[in-house]
Amino acid sequence: MIHYKNAIKEELADLHIHVGGAVAPHILWEIAKRQGMKLPAKNYWDFWQLITASPETVHNLEEYIAIMHQWTEKIQSSPEAIERCVYSIIAKEYRSSNVGLIELRFNPMKRNKGGEMDLDHIIQSALQGMYRARLDYGVKAGLVFCLAREFPFEHNEVIVRKAIRYQEWGIVGVDMAGPEHQTFEQEGDFKRYVQLFAEARAAGLGLTVHTGETDDTGPESIHQVFKYIRPERIGHGIQAAKDKDLLAALAEAGTVLEICPSSNLQTRAVKDWDELREILATFKEAKVKFTINTDGPYLLRTNMSKEIDLLLKHKVLSEDDIKECMRVAHESSFVKYASRLAR
Repeated sequence: MIHYKNAIKEELADLHIHVGGAVAPHILWEIAKRQGMKLPAKNYWDFWQLITASPETVHNLEEYIAIMHQWTEKIQSSPEAIERCVYSIIAKEYRSSNVGLIELRFNPMKRNKGGEMDLDHIIQSALQGMYRARLDYGVKAGLVFCLAREFPFEHNEVIVRKAIRYQEWGIVGVDMAGPEHQTFEQEGDFKRYVQLFAEARAAGLGLTVHTGETDDTGPESIHQVFKYIRPERIGHGIQAAKDKDLLAALAEAGTVLEICPSSNLQTRAVKDWDELREILATFKEAKVKFTINTDGPYLLRTNMSKEIDLLLKHKVLSEDDIKECMRVAHESSFVKYASRLAR
């Protein structure tokens, strides 16, 4: 197998990586034990199986997300835990794959135990972990706050307000995540979200939205997000390959798709490497920009170097394609290299 270090020598970037799926199992095990959590695992190896995805345990997106909701997010729900987790992810990604530019995304409200813990303490601890990792490893990093489709609007509004408040400290963007069939239940919610995202953009935050990941909604959901929210980037977005008009619109707007190969294969969003090759070839032909990302490296047992190895091995992308993806990632990152991130 070609190894990326022999083929791609530039500093790598990962713009789509969830804190809930990116922390080493041994660190989560130690945190859980220190916090006195009762786990349905007799030993560490049972725990390792519990919080990682495999073809035997994960058959769709819902089962993939369930691992984070049921276990990893709960374990990370304290100021000390989130600080250690953020630090460990950035450090590990740099050591394993020379990822020198990274955006970590998470929902801070899913780390405060339903309001039992102060949300500001969770956020500030996450930022502290990021600062320490940037100082120790010399990387560029920023945090993206995820809104949740299953949350009431008022909860997501609080998250955006916190993102704006902490922008000067390193919150660089907002995202909307969660299964797309969990639509906004209250009448008029979508209109309110359009305004909420507009406020985030006006404050200087980058916008990205999880959409078009599975065929539950097809390209229609991407059309809606693109038309009304106009995010700079779209999480996954692979369903766009089915719609020529949408591809043309994305290309003209310069919208960047955040492609996560192993994640899409594990959740059956794409059938196999052949289908992924066809999808990315369609994007290239339509001149739609995209990046390569890990999504949940430890949950998926991967890292950026492995993702590149697999793409090269299965002839999904060429070395030049990978280099172009990294160029696009650096160009479209929400991380600002201004002095405010060094404060």
